[in-house]
Amino acid sequence: MAATGSEKQGAGENAKAFYVSTPIYYVNDAPHLGHAYTTVAGDVLTRWHRQRGEKVWYLTGTDEHGQKIMRTAEANDVTPQEWCDKLVTEAWKPLWEHLNIANDDFIRTTEKRHTDRVQEFVQDLYDKGEIYKGGYEGPYCVGCEEYKLPGDLIEAEDGTKLCPIHKKPVELLKEENYFFKLSEYGDKLLALYEANPGFIQPESARNEVVNFVKQGLQDLSISRSTFDWGVPVPWDDKHVIYVWVDALLNYATAVGYGANQEKFDATFPANVHLVGKDILRFHAVIWPAMLLAQGLPVPGRVAANGWLMVGGEKMSKSNLTGIKPQDLTSHFGVDAYRWYFLRAIAFGSDGSFSWEDFSARYTSELANDYGNLASRVAAMVGKYFGGALPEATASGDAEKAIHDGLTKAVADADRAIGEDLDFQSGILSIFGFVKQVNGYITEQEPWKVAKDESPEGKARLATILYTAAESLRAVAVLLNPVMPETSQKLWDSLGAEPALGTLATQPVQNAATWGQLPVGATVTKGAVLFPRLEEPKKDA
Repeated sequence: MAATGSEKQGAGENAKAFYVSTPIYYVNDAPHLGHAYTTVAGDVLTRWHRQRGEKVWYLTGTDEHGQKIMRTAEANDVTPQEWCDKLVTEAWKPLWEHLNIANDDFIRTTEKRHTDRVQEFVQDLYDKGEIYKGGYEGPYCVGCEEYKLPGDLIEAEDGTKLCPIHKKPVELLKEENYFFKLSEYGDKLLALYEANPGFIQPESARNEVVNFVKQGLQDLSISRSTFDWGVPVPWDDKHVIYVWVDALLNYATAVGYGANQEKFDATFPANVHLVGKDILRFHAVIWPAMLLAQGLPVPGRVAANGWLMVGGEKMSKSNLTGIKPQDLTSHFGVDAYRWYFLRAIAFGSDGSFSWEDFSARYTSELANDYGNLASRVAAMVGKYFGGALPEATASGDAEKAIHDGLTKAVADADRAIGEDLDFQSGILSIFGFVKQVNGYITEQEPWKVAKDESPEGKARLATILYTAAESLRAVAVLLNPVMPETSQKLWDSLGAEPALGTLATQPVQNAATWGQLPVGATVTKGAVLFPRLEEPKKDA
């Protein structure tokens, strides 16, 4: 059995990078909420591992070949390459920059570093006898770039056969193709799934793939001869390589396959492929089979997120592609956007977006619970101690409860986000601690303790405010992968730098170590972390 990429990462110089990928996205249109959801999830995951002190590699990019791209370009009276260049430079890359995505590479499948290696990979399979020439006739969905099994189709009222994903008519295609012997890998794939129960997540997705493979696999058509927008088959230039074979190989070509062996060995395979559930079979069946055929290690995990569905009366457009991420970031801010979808929707499940739900959670959890706590603590340190963080000398059971609560929150969040990809539970653990600190402030009533000017009263007030500020120090560290801009503002407000160093270098797993904020640090009340929301403008 081939090795997997699931080994725990180390921080040493020679350790393998923790490698995470998003799907490479079709550039037939501008990115929408679904694309951003997956990409933000990958960004939070890799930022978390960076703050564990690990080597990390985060890859995203665009899928630029295939019939769908060609037809879109023709409809816009430009060449396919011109269309791809325009969308990548004007829509995709700017959005990732806007959303503060810290990807290490952006791969485009029209780049020579990719196309040359794709030809080499396919040529190797052909030379090994894994590819043969044949013919195929069947229903084809251009949107999926995939031949469909008759049993997968749904039927319209007029009897027309439709793709179950795009709800559009399929085309009956007949052409001469080259085929990869996928049918020979069914048992090997089932053995892989059994040996690595976490290879496909969530469990419902794993069960679907296992059942699909158990039904028997058909050989895979890996070339097309009815159009020419693709990577030419190296031994037969009348064919182009099937777009999904081309696309899946980006995970290898982007990290040096066939070009930089040292980088490839230090990075490949991916620890986590983040994918939408509609492309799960490509990643959990075809991709590992291709790797097994080539004698390469398979990925550690293929994690499928659910679909985002749009709801809410204030949104005038009913479909997902009608909502741009910028429509939301312009109102809620980028950090709140990054936080909301991972907090509101369990990763791996379908989830609905509504403007009302976003507004309610923003006000309740971000503005009232978190932002207000940061403002109150800074204001009280300024009022009672001239902005200099006091020393805690009168700790008791209330403070011990805070220490214990933080220890639990750090352990739970690290396991949920760093290991289980359960972003929602991890974020809830952190915000559960925020609520605990709010409760601590309410119970201890430092504004009343401040009236006691005895040494004991002053010591107690100092302890309360140090405890609150030190708790916020830990929260800034834990939320930095999710909300980097506001976490940095809080870090600066607490006067944590330069004594503790930059926020990005703070290990998340050590966030519960108590007493890191130095006594005497200058605490300032900065800008409000989460300003009051204005009512959005209604569509005309």
